[in-house]
Amino acid sequence: MSALLRLLAFVALACAGTACASDLPLVGPPLLGMEEPLEQREPPQDEAARVELPLGSFTGLTVGDARTSLDAMLDEPDAVVALTVVENSPADAAGIEVGDLVLEAVWNDRVLPMHWPSEWRRLELEAEPGTRLRLLVDRAGMERELELTTVARVHPAGREPIERIREEERVGVVLRTATEVEARAAGLGPGGGAVVVGLTRESPWRAAGLVYGDLIRSVDGAEVASPALVVDRIRAAEPDATLELGLVRAGQRLVVQAPVSERAGEMTLFHIPLVFKYEKERDQRTTSALLGLYRYQSTPAAWRLRLFWLLRFSGGDADRLESVPR
Repeated sequence: MSALLRLLAFVALACAGTACASDLPLVGPPLLGMEEPLEQREPPQDEAARVELPLGSFTGLTVGDARTSLDAMLDEPDAVVALTVVENSPADAAGIEVGDLVLEAVWNDRVLPMHWPSEWRRLELEAEPGTRLRLLVDRAGMERELELTTVARVHPAGREPIERIREEERVGVVLRTATEVEARAAGLGPGGGAVVVGLTRESPWRAAGLVYGDLIRSVDGAEVASPALVVDRIRAAEPDATLELGLVRAGQRLVVQAPVSERAGEMTLFHIPLVFKYEKERDQRTTSALLGLYRYQSTPAAWRLRLFWLLRFSGGDADRLESVPR
């Protein structure tokens, strides 16, 4: 019995020295090689051009993303939610209420499912004033059909908010929402399109030929009604799969076959108690052996060596560049 207790005590001590408690990270570290050029930090200042665009029709209905939970944000929405209804507007006359889910619109016998706010804005822009739209609306779990007749818009709609999305698991890319001027030039509704504003040095999309400023208008033939759709398709792709990206670059449309990768793995800790230990954390590495008789640490800027606990050596980058022979 005493031998068993000693064994358990030894295991407990070993666990304490090797962090037996589960302290594994829940998410991967940020990618070190992400490059976001300064000129891509801010969207183009094209407000003057935006207010000169054709106004389209007016419905008095402002819609938003219908997804409300984090899990739901990973899936394509199946409706848009009514955020505001202008008093005495066509939407108000049709009986639409705040919180209604707009599932689809029927226009000229075309059934248009509503997944993203940009699809509703595109419909407003393309429908002539006086167009009759039949809407399928979900209100508190009950579906009903409503009819809305558009009118001429007098003032431009508000500017769509710009968001940036980082994808660091499969591609290593930063995307931003296209401005209305960019989106409409690409044949998309305001809020649609995804502009490449950041890439990691090892990104497979960089190797495929994508450059900063490329506007992604389609993925595998599906129009990009939101930058989130691009990220959804990346996450859903199998490792080493290829996505067909429809791009707009300097006003020209082109198609690129862009592969999808996955995070590289690495061993960060190897420990034989009392004999050998190797540990890596980001760019710092530590190796020790024989109860610490030998210990070596290194970073990209410096290194340190200890022998027999007493002898110490260290070195690293100086505060000046090497002189160049003339």
